Amino acid sequence: MKKLFGWIARLVGFDRNPQVAVVRLNGVIGGSGGLRPGLSLAGVAGQLEEAFDVSRLKAVALLINSPGGSPVQSRLIHDRIRVLSEEKGVPVFAFCEDVAASGGYMLAVSADEIFADSSSIIGSIGVISAGFGFPGLLEKLGVERRVHTSGENKSTLDPFSPEKQEDVDRILAIQAEVHEGFKDLVKDRRGDRLHFDDNPNVFTGEFWAAGKAHEMGLIDGIADARSIMHKRFGSKVKLKVIAAEKGLLRRPRVDADVSANPLGNLFGAPGQAMAWLETRSFWSRFGL
Repeated sequence: MKKLFGWIARLVGFDRNPQVAVVRLNGVIGGSGGLRPGLSLAGVAGQLEEAFDVSRLKAVALLINSPGGSPVQSRLIHDRIRVLSEEKGVPVFAFCEDVAASGGYMLAVSADEIFADSSSIIGSIGVISAGFGFPGLLEKLGVERRVHTSGENKSTLDPFSPEKQEDVDRILAIQAEVHEGFKDLVKDRRGDRLHFDDNPNVFTGEFWAAGKAHEMGLIDGIADARSIMHKRFGSKVKLKVIAAEKGLLRRPRVDADVSANPLGNLFGAPGQAMAWLETRSFWSRFGL
Protein backbone atom coordinates (compact mmCIF):
# COMPACT_ATOMS: atom_id res chain seq x y z
CA MET A 1 0.00 0.00 0.00
CA LYS A 2 2.85 2.38 0.82
CA LYS A 3 4.38 1.75 -2.62
CA LEU A 4 1.02 2.42 -4.25
CA PHE A 5 0.67 5.77 -2.49
CA GLY A 6 4.22 6.65 -3.49
CA TRP A 7 3.50 5.85 -7.13
CA ILE A 8 0.30 7.94 -7.07
CA ALA A 9 2.14 10.85 -5.44
CA ARG A 10 4.79 10.82 -8.16
CA LEU A 11 2.13 10.57 -10.85
CA VAL A 12 0.23 13.68 -9.67
CA GLY A 13 3.39 15.62 -8.82
CA PHE A 14 3.14 15.45 -5.00
CA ASP A 15 6.38 13.56 -4.49
CA ARG A 16 8.64 16.03 -2.69
CA ASN A 17 11.56 13.70 -1.98
CA PRO A 18 15.00 15.16 -2.78
CA GLN A 19 16.77 13.88 -5.88
CA VAL A 20 20.34 13.20 -6.97
CA ALA A 21 21.03 13.08 -10.70
CA VAL A 22 23.34 10.25 -11.74
CA VAL A 23 25.49 10.58 -14.88
CA ARG A 24 27.66 7.71 -16.10
CA LEU A 25 30.93 8.68 -17.79
CA ASN A 26 32.27 5.45 -19.23
CA GLY A 27 34.96 4.71 -21.80
CA VAL A 28 38.02 6.15 -23.48
CA ILE A 29 37.91 9.93 -23.81
CA GLY A 30 38.13 11.16 -27.37
CA GLY A 31 36.16 12.05 -30.47
CA SER A 32 32.62 10.71 -30.65
CA GLY A 33 32.89 9.70 -34.31
CA GLY A 34 35.30 8.22 -36.81
CA LEU A 35 37.60 5.40 -35.79
CA ARG A 36 37.80 6.26 -32.09
CA PRO A 37 34.36 6.73 -30.59
CA GLY A 38 34.30 7.62 -26.92
CA LEU A 39 33.54 10.29 -24.38
CA SER A 40 33.48 13.87 -25.65
CA LEU A 41 31.84 17.11 -24.60
CA ALA A 42 29.52 16.93 -27.61
CA GLY A 43 28.41 13.47 -26.54
CA VAL A 44 27.74 14.21 -22.85
CA ALA A 45 26.72 17.90 -22.86
CA GLY A 46 23.02 17.04 -23.14
CA GLN A 47 23.22 14.60 -20.24
CA LEU A 48 24.97 17.13 -18.04
CA GLU A 49 22.47 19.88 -18.82
CA GLU A 50 19.59 17.52 -18.04
CA ALA A 51 21.24 16.37 -14.81
CA PHE A 52 21.57 19.88 -13.42
CA ASP A 53 17.94 20.68 -14.34
CA VAL A 54 16.39 17.87 -12.29
CA SER A 55 13.72 19.11 -9.86
CA ARG A 56 14.43 19.08 -6.10
CA LEU A 57 18.08 18.47 -7.00
CA LYS A 58 20.48 18.05 -4.09
CA ALA A 59 23.56 16.87 -5.96
CA VAL A 60 24.92 15.38 -9.18
CA ALA A 61 26.73 12.03 -8.92
CA LEU A 62 29.25 11.08 -11.60
CA LEU A 63 29.91 7.36 -12.07
CA ILE A 64 33.33 7.33 -13.71
CA ASN A 65 35.02 4.42 -15.44
CA SER A 66 37.68 5.72 -17.83
CA PRO A 67 41.38 5.05 -18.51
CA GLY A 68 41.77 8.52 -20.06
CA GLY A 69 42.31 9.65 -23.61
CA SER A 70 42.16 13.12 -25.12
CA PRO A 71 43.39 15.82 -22.71
CA VAL A 72 41.33 18.43 -24.57
CA GLN A 73 38.03 16.56 -24.28
CA SER A 74 38.84 15.67 -20.67
CA ARG A 75 39.30 19.34 -19.81
CA LEU A 76 36.22 20.44 -21.77
CA ILE A 77 33.99 17.97 -19.91
CA HIS A 78 35.61 18.94 -16.59
CA ASP A 79 35.04 22.64 -17.21
CA ARG A 80 31.41 22.16 -18.29
CA ILE A 81 30.67 20.27 -15.07
CA ARG A 82 32.26 23.02 -12.98
CA VAL A 83 30.35 25.78 -14.81
CA LEU A 84 27.01 24.02 -14.32
CA SER A 85 27.78 23.23 -10.68
CA GLU A 86 28.57 26.86 -9.92
CA GLU A 87 25.65 28.25 -11.94
CA LYS A 88 23.12 25.98 -10.20
CA GLY A 89 24.76 25.97 -6.78
CA VAL A 90 24.68 22.16 -6.77
CA PRO A 91 27.53 20.00 -5.38
CA VAL A 92 29.08 17.25 -7.48
CA PHE A 93 30.24 13.85 -6.22
CA ALA A 94 32.42 11.47 -8.24
CA PHE A 95 32.34 7.70 -7.76
CA CYS A 96 35.20 5.86 -9.47
CA GLU A 97 34.56 2.34 -10.68
CA ASP A 98 37.23 0.09 -12.28
CA VAL A 99 39.53 2.96 -13.18
CA ALA A 100 39.66 6.75 -13.07
CA ALA A 101 43.09 7.44 -14.47
CA SER A 102 44.74 10.15 -16.55
CA GLY A 103 41.85 11.99 -18.26
CA GLY A 104 39.46 9.82 -16.25
CA TYR A 105 40.92 11.29 -13.07
CA MET A 106 40.59 14.77 -14.59
CA LEU A 107 36.85 14.07 -14.87
CA ALA A 108 36.84 12.99 -11.22
CA VAL A 109 38.42 16.21 -9.95
CA SER A 110 35.52 18.15 -11.42
CA ALA A 111 33.65 16.85 -8.37
CA ASP A 112 33.70 18.45 -4.94
CA GLU A 113 34.30 15.03 -3.38
CA ILE A 114 35.68 11.81 -4.90
CA PHE A 115 34.96 8.27 -3.73
CA ALA A 116 36.02 4.90 -5.08
CA ASP A 117 35.76 1.16 -4.60
CA SER A 118 38.62 -0.41 -2.69
CA SER A 119 39.81 -2.08 -5.91
CA SER A 120 39.55 1.00 -8.13
CA ILE A 121 42.65 2.23 -9.97
CA ILE A 122 43.29 5.95 -9.45
CA GLY A 123 45.88 8.44 -10.72
CA SER A 124 48.15 8.36 -13.78
CA ILE A 125 48.48 12.15 -13.72
CA GLY A 126 50.64 12.54 -16.80
CA VAL A 127 50.63 12.82 -20.57
CA ILE A 128 51.44 10.05 -23.04
CA SER A 129 51.91 9.82 -26.78
CA ALA A 130 52.41 6.43 -28.38
CA GLY A 131 52.62 5.01 -31.86
CA PHE A 132 54.61 2.73 -34.16
CA GLY A 133 57.50 3.25 -36.56
CA PHE A 134 57.90 1.36 -39.84
CA PRO A 135 60.90 3.04 -41.51
CA GLY A 136 62.14 -0.17 -43.16
CA LEU A 137 58.82 -1.81 -43.96
CA LEU A 138 58.08 -0.07 -47.26
CA GLU A 139 61.53 -0.78 -48.61
CA LYS A 140 61.13 -4.49 -47.85
CA LEU A 141 57.74 -4.45 -49.56
CA GLY A 142 59.11 -2.62 -52.58
CA VAL A 143 56.75 0.34 -52.03
CA GLU A 144 57.85 3.91 -52.69
CA ARG A 145 56.50 6.49 -50.24
CA ARG A 146 55.88 10.03 -51.56
CA VAL A 147 55.32 12.88 -49.09
CA HIS A 148 55.15 16.55 -50.10
CA THR A 149 54.69 19.25 -47.47
CA SER A 150 54.51 23.02 -47.26
CA GLY A 151 56.30 23.61 -43.98
CA GLU A 152 59.43 21.76 -42.95
CA ASN A 153 57.89 20.26 -39.82
CA LYS A 154 54.58 19.16 -41.32
CA SER A 155 55.60 15.48 -41.38
CA THR A 156 56.76 15.37 -37.74
CA LEU A 157 56.99 11.78 -36.45
CA ASP A 158 55.90 10.26 -39.75
CA PRO A 159 55.72 6.52 -38.87
CA PHE A 160 57.32 5.52 -42.19
CA SER A 161 60.36 7.80 -41.76
CA PRO A 162 63.29 7.48 -39.35
CA GLU A 163 62.63 9.23 -36.05
CA LYS A 164 64.42 12.56 -35.66
CA GLN A 165 65.52 13.84 -32.26
CA GLU A 166 64.28 17.37 -32.95
CA ASP A 167 60.79 15.96 -33.57
CA VAL A 168 60.91 14.04 -30.29
CA ASP A 169 62.09 17.13 -28.40
CA ARG A 170 59.22 19.16 -29.86
CA ILE A 171 56.61 16.60 -28.80
CA LEU A 172 58.11 16.30 -25.31
CA ALA A 173 57.95 20.09 -24.89
CA ILE A 174 54.24 20.07 -25.79
CA GLN A 175 53.61 17.17 -23.40
CA ALA A 176 55.40 19.01 -20.59
CA GLU A 177 53.17 22.05 -21.09
CA VAL A 178 49.99 19.95 -21.04
CA HIS A 179 51.26 18.05 -17.99
CA GLU A 180 51.83 21.29 -16.07
CA GLY A 181 48.25 22.32 -16.78
CA PHE A 182 47.00 18.95 -15.52
CA LYS A 183 49.05 19.25 -12.33
CA ASP A 184 47.83 22.79 -11.67
CA LEU A 185 44.22 21.66 -12.11
CA VAL A 186 44.62 18.80 -9.62
CA LYS A 187 46.33 21.07 -7.08
CA ASP A 188 43.60 23.67 -7.44
CA ARG A 189 40.70 21.23 -7.12
CA ARG A 190 42.11 19.03 -4.35
CA GLY A 191 43.73 21.86 -2.38
CA ASP A 192 44.93 20.99 1.12
CA ARG A 193 43.53 17.46 0.82
CA LEU A 194 46.35 16.54 -1.58
CA HIS A 195 49.51 15.37 0.21
CA PHE A 196 51.91 15.73 -2.70
CA ASP A 197 54.79 17.00 -0.54
CA ASP A 198 54.92 13.62 1.20
CA ASN A 199 54.33 11.70 -2.03
CA PRO A 200 56.77 12.78 -4.75
CA ASN A 201 55.28 10.29 -7.23
CA VAL A 202 51.85 11.94 -7.36
CA PHE A 203 52.52 13.67 -10.69
CA THR A 204 54.81 11.11 -12.33
CA GLY A 205 52.04 9.24 -14.15
CA GLU A 206 52.02 6.44 -11.58
CA PHE A 207 48.69 4.97 -10.48
CA TRP A 208 47.46 3.27 -7.32
CA ALA A 209 44.66 1.26 -5.77
CA ALA A 210 42.06 3.31 -3.94
CA GLY A 211 43.48 2.78 -0.44
CA LYS A 212 46.80 4.37 -1.31
CA ALA A 213 45.06 7.05 -3.39
CA HIS A 214 43.04 7.94 -0.28
CA GLU A 215 46.19 8.24 1.82
CA MET A 216 47.64 10.60 -0.79
CA GLY A 217 44.52 12.75 -0.89
CA LEU A 218 43.59 11.90 -4.47
CA ILE A 219 40.18 10.71 -3.28
CA ASP A 220 38.07 11.41 -0.19
CA GLY A 221 37.02 7.91 0.77
CA ILE A 222 36.11 4.32 -0.08
CA ALA A 223 32.35 4.12 -0.63
CA ASP A 224 29.59 3.60 -3.19
CA ALA A 225 27.16 6.17 -4.55
CA ARG A 226 24.00 4.90 -2.87
CA SER A 227 25.47 4.80 0.65
CA ILE A 228 27.05 8.25 0.40
CA MET A 229 23.96 9.88 -1.10
CA HIS A 230 21.74 8.36 1.61
CA LYS A 231 24.17 9.46 4.30
CA ARG A 232 24.27 13.04 3.00
CA PHE A 233 20.66 13.57 1.94
CA GLY A 234 18.61 11.01 3.86
CA SER A 235 17.16 7.59 3.12
CA LYS A 236 14.33 9.03 1.01
CA VAL A 237 16.62 10.61 -1.57
CA LYS A 238 15.94 9.42 -5.11
CA LEU A 239 18.80 8.54 -7.46
CA LYS A 240 17.69 9.60 -10.93
CA VAL A 241 19.82 8.09 -13.70
CA ILE A 242 20.26 10.43 -16.66
CA ALA A 243 20.43 8.21 -19.73
CA ALA A 244 22.82 8.87 -22.60
CA GLU A 245 21.31 10.35 -25.74
CA LYS A 246 20.16 7.78 -28.27
CA GLY A 247 19.24 8.10 -31.90
CA LEU A 248 18.82 6.10 -35.07
CA LEU A 249 22.02 7.54 -36.51
CA ARG A 250 24.12 7.10 -33.38
CA ARG A 251 27.19 4.95 -34.07
CA PRO A 252 27.75 1.88 -31.88
CA ARG A 253 30.31 2.40 -29.14
CA VAL A 254 33.51 0.42 -29.82
CA ASP A 255 34.60 0.91 -26.21
CA ALA A 256 31.29 -0.13 -24.65
CA ASP A 257 32.87 -3.43 -23.60
CA VAL A 258 36.49 -3.93 -24.55
CA SER A 259 36.32 -7.63 -23.76
CA ALA A 260 33.18 -8.41 -25.73
CA ASN A 261 33.62 -10.44 -28.92
CA PRO A 262 37.28 -9.58 -29.57
CA LEU A 263 37.48 -11.89 -32.59
CA GLY A 264 34.54 -10.11 -34.17
CA ASN A 265 36.25 -6.78 -33.62
CA LEU A 266 39.60 -7.95 -34.93
CA PHE A 267 38.29 -9.65 -38.06
CA GLY A 268 35.64 -7.06 -38.91
CA ALA A 269 36.23 -3.90 -40.92
CA PRO A 270 39.87 -2.68 -40.75
CA GLY A 271 38.83 0.65 -39.22
CA GLN A 272 36.82 -1.08 -36.53
CA ALA A 273 39.69 -3.43 -35.76
CA MET A 274 42.13 -0.53 -35.34
CA ALA A 275 39.65 1.30 -33.13
CA TRP A 276 39.21 -1.79 -30.96
CA LEU A 277 42.97 -2.30 -30.64
CA GLU A 278 43.56 1.34 -29.73
CA THR A 279 40.76 1.30 -27.16
CA ARG A 280 42.01 -2.00 -25.75
CA SER A 281 45.49 -0.51 -25.30
CA PHE A 282 44.11 2.23 -23.03
CA TRP A 283 42.44 -0.27 -20.68
CA SER A 284 45.25 -2.84 -20.72
CA ARG A 285 47.67 -0.38 -19.09
CA PHE A 286 45.65 -0.83 -15.90
CA GLY A 287 45.27 -4.62 -16.12
CA LEU A 288 41.70 -4.41 -17.41
